[in-house]
Amino acid sequence: MSPIVLLRDQRARELAYQLICVAVVVGCGWYLLSNALANLARQDIATGFNYLGREAGFIISETPIAYEPSDSYGRALLVGLLNTVKVAVLSIVLGTIIGTLVGIARMSSNPLLSRLMLLYVEALRNVPLLLYLFLWYSVIIFTLPSVKQAIALLPGVYVSNSGLVIPAVVWHSGFWSITLAVVLGTAAALGWQAVARRRRIATGSSQAGWPIAVVLFTLPIAVAALLFEINVDFDWPVLGKFRLTGGAHLKPEFVALLLGLTLGTSATVAEIVRSGILAIGRGQREAARALGLPDGLAMRLVILPQALRIIVPPLTNVYVTTFKNSSLAIAIGYPDLVMVSNTIMNQTGQAIEPIALFMLVYLFLSLATSMLMNWYNGHVALKGR
Repeated sequence: MSPIVLLRDQRARELAYQLICVAVVVGCGWYLLSNALANLARQDIATGFNYLGREAGFIISETPIAYEPSDSYGRALLVGLLNTVKVAVLSIVLGTIIGTLVGIARMSSNPLLSRLMLLYVEALRNVPLLLYLFLWYSVIIFTLPSVKQAIALLPGVYVSNSGLVIPAVVWHSGFWSITLAVVLGTAAALGWQAVARRRRIATGSSQAGWPIAVVLFTLPIAVAALLFEINVDFDWPVLGKFRLTGGAHLKPEFVALLLGLTLGTSATVAEIVRSGILAIGRGQREAARALGLPDGLAMRLVILPQALRIIVPPLTNVYVTTFKNSSLAIAIGYPDLVMVSNTIMNQTGQAIEPIALFMLVYLFLSLATSMLMNWYNGHVALKGR
């Protein structure tokens, strides 16, 4: 077939254009990479990922796993990654709970409550998150008293300018047995709730859902406690003359970042929940009232299940944004993945590799969050015949 005939074929032209675009992109990438490698070699800067096995030699202030300065750069990056995931996941969970409550409260018939929630949402959504991080960090550092005058919020819970101290659970034995029992109990309880819901929809008769679910949840835990040796203690903080001893210490950087991310996420979630509920026709509320359902039960059984198909898609973007916003932690000194990578870049002189690594990590976290939320969205979406 002659080239002229091929050019007249639309599919052949489209394929040719795509091949040309790919060739241009690959060529530009190859030129930039080779130029960067040549410049690095000219300045005697090493390349590659061999640095990950070398000794880190710096301290990380918050370590969810065991870490010493003598450990490798790779382990330091793992600590930063776990810190990022920890604060982002906690912010998503707490922000979703608070945001759902605020979104429902915004539609309250009480004008004072509704306007207070409106003020809460507008104040948080219209100010950059970075400014709130500085605000919360400054409040903790400069406003709260020193450790010697720590404020007792609750029995065993103290707050001061050095952070928040709470009781800690110390497992001597039996941790994995109880963890497995909790997972099995949760799965059994959720499974029973799903079965009870299907029976209620099919027959109209109410099943004893929550009592049986509680029994199914606690039964594996009780069996594990009887069969295995469970040795656990609670380490309660004790306020001494000069410092707090015992308990789990949440540092000011973590508390400020958690507050900023949680409140920022909750404001956006509140608007999404409110818009999702308002999208449900008024007839659904009137039908629930006609059946004699209280407002709270109608919201839980009738309105929110239908609103989920509207709420879940934009929530995906909120959760992905929360993971990405956690990189602002470097501004207040929280040792997340970006801050640890920045320290490694300063020590090794290698910038391309650490940046590429945390870009890939954030890409993976974003895609994993999107996949999980898309699966859940398909689960709650209306099924057509």
